[in-house]
Amino acid sequence: MGARIAEDVATGVRSATEVVRGALEAIHRQNADLGAFLQVFDEHATRRGAEIDAMRAGGQSLGPLAGVPVAVKDNMALDHGRTTCSSRFLEHYESPYTATAVQRLIDAGAVIVGKTSLDEFAMGSSCERCAFGGARNPHDLDRVPGGSSGGSAAAVAAEMVPIALGSDTGGSIRQPAAFCGAVGLKPTYGRVSRYGLVAFASSLDQIGPITHSVRDAALTLNAIAGLDPQDSTSADVAVEDFGAQLGDGVDGVRIALIGSCLSDDNHPAVNEAVCAGAATLESAGATIVEAELPHLSYAIDAYYVVAPAEASSNLARFDGVRYGRRADISPTAGEGLVDLYERSRSEGFGDEVQRRIILGTYVLSAGYYDAYYARALKTRRLIKQDFDRLFERGTGGPEVDAVLLPTTPGPAFRRGAIADPVEMYLQDIYTVAANMAGLPAISMPTSSVDIEGSALPIGVQLIGDVFEEAKLLRVAAALEG
Repeated sequence: MGARIAEDVATGVRSATEVVRGALEAIHRQNADLGAFLQVFDEHATRRGAEIDAMRAGGQSLGPLAGVPVAVKDNMALDHGRTTCSSRFLEHYESPYTATAVQRLIDAGAVIVGKTSLDEFAMGSSCERCAFGGARNPHDLDRVPGGSSGGSAAAVAAEMVPIALGSDTGGSIRQPAAFCGAVGLKPTYGRVSRYGLVAFASSLDQIGPITHSVRDAALTLNAIAGLDPQDSTSADVAVEDFGAQLGDGVDGVRIALIGSCLSDDNHPAVNEAVCAGAATLESAGATIVEAELPHLSYAIDAYYVVAPAEASSNLARFDGVRYGRRADISPTAGEGLVDLYERSRSEGFGDEVQRRIILGTYVLSAGYYDAYYARALKTRRLIKQDFDRLFERGTGGPEVDAVLLPTTPGPAFRRGAIADPVEMYLQDIYTVAANMAGLPAISMPTSSVDIEGSALPIGVQLIGDVFEEAKLLRVAAALEG
């Protein structure tokens, strides 16, 4: 959809103004039910569409995303509107600058139509933990769209926009993409600048696209990837045309099927979808090999030590002093700075954010650092080494080009169905390993399952080697058919 829109605008088949108007109408028609958008920029988007039309009329060259409506997860800075992270703490915060990834989309001609809902500070797997209502699944409004980028996934699935940006710390692009029937790509850590992304866990966070097609995911990655001097973790790696190989097929490509992930704990439709995906790739010319990642089962445990530890550090800046929510205290009643900190943070942060701050602070505290955090980092290294061995060439091993496994244990669950935090954390069981290892991964919609009259999407996941997004997208395109 996005690529077609850009082609139509560039050739004059449709005007950018017409495209933007259609997107805004779709948003206002559906958002009251879906809750996908927290803010909609009608005037700004309309003005931007007119500017693109004027550029075309004047003979100026247009970018590869000219006129394409794009939604942005509301944890990315934008120099208009608010950047709330779905939190009361930042309810009225207005950023003075725009995140690099978002600015690169704008420079490519995209039109930012609004900011989407997320679990507060990107901490969640259902988009229910939002201070402003949360989003719903377009396939069944009683079910969650996944999280934390649930609003972005819902906006794409409902055809409000063809492309949305999300962020992925432990699966927050791929899991909602799977629940909503969209394509969700998490690039290699460092491939896309994190400048302007409100940090959750700095060694894990990565910005990526949620789209209708692999082609649109590649087109978006072309625009947002590349070195950024403002992000010290941004990698100085050449940006290739990620869509150039999409039609090359998978002859000679080796895919590792991780058998241990076809668990009896999964919904049967998930295991069926993974096996069907393997069959599709094999019929297209790929070789499927069975393999294992020995330390994969420890990934979820290690992740929920590392991520909260980094969150507790990153969120320390929200103290009620410099910006954001500031509690009212009474110095005349003996209240001081500590009271300001405690009340601002307890009033501004929701339960899940507070839970992760407390957990992260605990594992970093004296006497527990070595037992928890240091051990989690060692486990993270073992997980990375497992992938390294699997992707390694010339060692007599499987020598694979991609790894195939589920995205989620099951389809989208009902709102309010998971109250236990640990059970909610286990929704990320198949996605966190790619973040821990810094690898690119993509969730692809492959099938659906009928549950209580609703056709709920099922996604499968492909993980590639570092900075091998072009090859990963090529395999995904073969799976897409």
